[in-house]
Amino acid sequence: QRNAQHSGEDWIRPSAAAFSGAFMPSVGLRGSHPLSIGARRVVLATPSSRSERARIHVSPITRMSYSTKEKGSFPSEEYRCFFEKDGKVVSPWHGIPTWADKDKNIVNAVIEITKNTRPKMEVATKEESNPIKQDMKKGKLRDYPLDIFWNYGMIPQTWENPKHEHPELKAFGDNDPVDIVEIGSSPIPRGQVVSVKALGTLAMIDEGELDWKVIGVSTADPKAKDINSLADLEKAFPGQIDQIRDWFRNYKSNGTYDAAKGWTGITEGQNSFGFNDKCMDEAFTKKVIEETQGFYSDLMAGKVDADGLSLK
Repeated sequence: QRNAQHSGEDWIRPSAAAFSGAFMPSVGLRGSHPLSIGARRVVLATPSSRSERARIHVSPITRMSYSTKEKGSFPSEEYRCFFEKDGKVVSPWHGIPTWADKDKNIVNAVIEITKNTRPKMEVATKEESNPIKQDMKKGKLRDYPLDIFWNYGMIPQTWENPKHEHPELKAFGDNDPVDIVEIGSSPIPRGQVVSVKALGTLAMIDEGELDWKVIGVSTADPKAKDINSLADLEKAFPGQIDQIRDWFRNYKSNGTYDAAKGWTGITEGQNSFGFNDKCMDEAFTKKVIEETQGFYSDLMAGKVDADGLSLK
């Protein structure tokens, strides 16, 4: 993730590309660089006068390449991170498929927030092309009160319908794409499109709204090859699901967090979770994604009022 401010000029950072079955980590590039990947030759151009790094992600599943183009300085109200494919702007919500490999519960995840960072970044669902921007609250740029300890993003072409009441949880959708928490070992830069094994789900209730939190691991993570179920995920990352639940329960509360003591001093503002706090398994997770794909399809077909959402 790029934390330093830049001048506000447009520049392009290769974001996620899959030309072969191997993962290639981020690399620093200067000038114009030809890159041969499989049968394709890709030229990456980065300003030689800058210190920014061009990042490439080669997914073992997704066979599409995306780049990001940032406008405005970061952090600022004007900052936007746009997505491009083949030189054309695409929406990360509408222009990227939900599934990378449905049979294996692998989704495409758009990373909005890199692990161990604080700015509350999100896909702007009410702006054309749905760029990533920093959320605003009471007229100010919004930061979490503490770092989020995992990579965080959204699943394309899903939507939590605010007019649909869940029959068991008795809560309506939060009007956003489904969130995904990538639990893996490495920070993933903002704007990356990564293949994630979606293996668990928490049913968070935030101010009365249902806000699914899908949990998974990037297929590029060193541990991923041995993780194919929620039980595998809990074994590979012991205690992490409990910590995710704890973080999302308390981050809006009036408590304080200490790495040694955890959360203390909480008297109000906590979120709650359905299904008795249980993290639901991979089969349930697939059903959640499929159901919210259906809601998304209804939205795009005009069967549900978009109510200000940008569908372009």
